[in-house]
Amino acid sequence: MWNTKKSGFLLLLLFLVVLVIGINAGEVAAVWEKAVNICLSCVGIG
Repeated sequence: MWNTKKSGFLLLLLFLVVLVIGINAGEVAAVWEKAVNICLSCVGIG
């Protein structure tokens, strides 16, 4: 039982570290721009 809790905690910690690295690298703006372009293409505007 302890091993499962430890694995879950380590995965959560890894996720948070990677999330912070991505935010600091400016990936949020890049992903947002791509999402907007895809949505505009689907509607027929872009």
